[in-house]
Amino acid sequence: MSTLLQAYIGSGNRRGITSMVLAMLFYTIHDGLMKTAGAHANFVQAIFLRGAFTSLLAIMLVIGQGHLGQIRLLLDRKVLVRSSTEIGATIGFVLALLHMPLGNITAIMMASPFLLTAAAALMLREIVGWRRWTSICIGFGGVLLIVQPGAGGFSIWSLLAVFSMICIVLRDLITRHIGMSLPAPIMVLASCLVITGLSGAMLAFYGWRALPLETYLLLAGCAASVMIAFIFSIDFMRHGELSVVSPFRYTGLLFALLLGYLIWNEIPNPLAATGIGLVLASGLYLLHRERVRRQAAVTEVQ
Repeated sequence: MSTLLQAYIGSGNRRGITSMVLAMLFYTIHDGLMKTAGAHANFVQAIFLRGAFTSLLAIMLVIGQGHLGQIRLLLDRKVLVRSSTEIGATIGFVLALLHMPLGNITAIMMASPFLLTAAAALMLREIVGWRRWTSICIGFGGVLLIVQPGAGGFSIWSLLAVFSMICIVLRDLITRHIGMSLPAPIMVLASCLVITGLSGAMLAFYGWRALPLETYLLLAGCAASVMIAFIFSIDFMRHGELSVVSPFRYTGLLFALLLGYLIWNEIPNPLAATGIGLVLASGLYLLHRERVRRQAAVTEVQ
C-alpha cells in the first residue's frame, strides 16, 4: 500500500496533503451512509455490523499486504491503547451523528488543532504566545456557538460530539508516537476487532432488530469507506509537516456541509454558522502561527 501511494502521490508534504484530503472525503462518505443506515438500525447494531464488515476487509488487507506474520502485534500495548481511544471516538460520534446535523458535528471535530495546542501548553509545558491563546479562545467560543449550551438546540449529543473529538485527538497523538514501527493494516484491524467485540457484547442489552437488505448494503459501504479513511488517516500522520498538512483537515467541513445540504437539506442556524466560521478561522490562524514559529526557529539556527 505504501509503495502504491508513493508511486501515485509522491512523498513528503504532497503525500501528506493528498492523504489528508482523501481521508476527509471518505470519512464524510462514511458519515453520510451511517446517518442514513441509522434510520433503520439502532446505533449498537450499526456499529457492530460496520465493525464486522470492516474487520473482514482489514483481515484481507493484512493478508494481502503480507503482514500476517506480524499478527501478534495486535496485542502490542500501544496498539491496544490506540484502539481504546477509537472505541470512545466511534461510540460518541455515531450517537451524535444520528441526532445532529452533519455539518455541526463535523465542525466540532475540526476543533482538534487548537485542542492539541492547548494540551501542549498545559501538559507538555510548551510555550504558547498570546496570539495562539487568543486563537484557542476564539475557537472554543466557536464550539460553544455550535453546541449552544442553554439554548433550545443544546443536547447531550453535542457533548458526545466533543467527547468523540477529544478521543480522536488522543488517537492521532498515539499514532504519531507509534510512528512507522507498526504496519497501518495491523492498527486498523486492531481497532476494528475491539469495536466489533465491544458492540457485539452490547447487543445483549440492546437487542437485535430485523433490517432490510438496503441497510446491510449501506453499512457495507460504511465499512469500505471508513476502511479507506483509516488507511489515509494513518498515512497523513506519518508524512509531511503537520503545520503544512493539518490545515487541509478543514476540507472535511466543506464536504460535510455540502453533503448535509444536498441530502438532508441541513442548514446551520445563524449561531451554529457563526461558530463554524470561528472554528475554521481560528484553526487556520493557529496553524499559520505554528508555521511562522517554525520558520523563525529555522532562521535562528541558520
